[in-house]
Amino acid sequence: MALIVQKFGGTSVGTLERIRNVAKIIQKEREQGNKVVVVVSAMAGVTDNLVNDALFLSRIKTNEELAEYDSIIAAGEQISCGLIALALINKGIKARSWLGWQVPIFTDGIFSNGKITHIETKQLMKCLEEGEIPVIAGFQGVYNDRIITLGRGGSDTTAAAIAAALKADRCDIYTDVDGVYTADPRIVPKAGKLKHVAFDEMLEMASSGAKVLHSRCVEIAMKFDLKMQVLSSFDNGVGTMIVGEDQIVEKHIVTGITCKGDIASITLKAMSDVPGSASQLFNSMEEKNINVDLIVQNIGSRGKTDLTITIAKNDLDKALDSIETNKKINCRDIIVDDNVAKISIIGIGMKSHSGVAQKMFQILADRGINILVISTSEIKISVLVHAEYKELAVRALHAGYGLDK
Repeated sequence: MALIVQKFGGTSVGTLERIRNVAKIIQKEREQGNKVVVVVSAMAGVTDNLVNDALFLSRIKTNEELAEYDSIIAAGEQISCGLIALALINKGIKARSWLGWQVPIFTDGIFSNGKITHIETKQLMKCLEEGEIPVIAGFQGVYNDRIITLGRGGSDTTAAAIAAALKADRCDIYTDVDGVYTADPRIVPKAGKLKHVAFDEMLEMASSGAKVLHSRCVEIAMKFDLKMQVLSSFDNGVGTMIVGEDQIVEKHIVTGITCKGDIASITLKAMSDVPGSASQLFNSMEEKNINVDLIVQNIGSRGKTDLTITIAKNDLDKALDSIETNKKINCRDIIVDDNVAKISIIGIGMKSHSGVAQKMFQILADRGINILVISTSEIKISVLVHAEYKELAVRALHAGYGLDK
């Protein structure tokens, strides 16, 4: 008897009819003789509506306001986990809904972007031993006596953390797509579904714009060597398995192409090139809870340096405010560009092949696409381009690396 954690996203539980379908999927897994734990997101659109309601009343700036904000936006998962538990009970299956504070799922206390510190599994194990299916609200945990949300996409993180804590045999992530593709099929119709993806590759894809899995979810799976599968809740096809690199026999040079929009770049021109200059900048970002993506530094002359970072576009005002109010950050000018997109090529095969970057740059040059910033890692090359070229860039690179079906 295996222990399977099943996570269902917002579109999978978007209507009452879809919730009935989810109950059938859970029932089928149970009938195969497996123990099942379920983690659910809010019904599609519900969290967005709750966010809009909260922002209508307040700009949500203080910790006191953030605490109430989290209490509001966590409500969607409470509804969906109750509905799924009800659908299972209606099928004659013992089930019970669990909110984050009831499990409990403990967090670090950062409102709206909490990190899970510990999960108490005693009650969940008792529930399973009694033949009951726990249906857990994703996206939420608790700190002291307050609800903390885990950031958008946090239900994936909840599922992976629950699976790791329970030492589950597998974590199945059900979405509205049937697996991980070589690119977004909405941009590249010739994108193909991948049978296996390495943890490293999936982590890079998730952080670079692929919206199939949340990056924190992949980090947890990788850390605990958790077998994870991406499936569609709307068909019975084979999905994509996320595995260790050693389990992939044929390593492609480039596995996938991703793009990330809704970002902005900030360049600090002629910063003082002395120890601590960069530290002041990133201290300011941390204080405002702003995630920095790309970091590129160009060493100039006469003790000056240029530093470029990218952040989410909706964090731009906070970031500029933090820079301008920090008197220890000295630079000649601040240049902002909120019309950019990040394009990335990803593949573990890059480790053993040369010329991958040159080919990327040539493909983009042939299409007249100018590169604004370049950043690399061992298995990823990312560039910033003007936002209007992002789809052309993705399609050109997908074809250029032979990924078209």
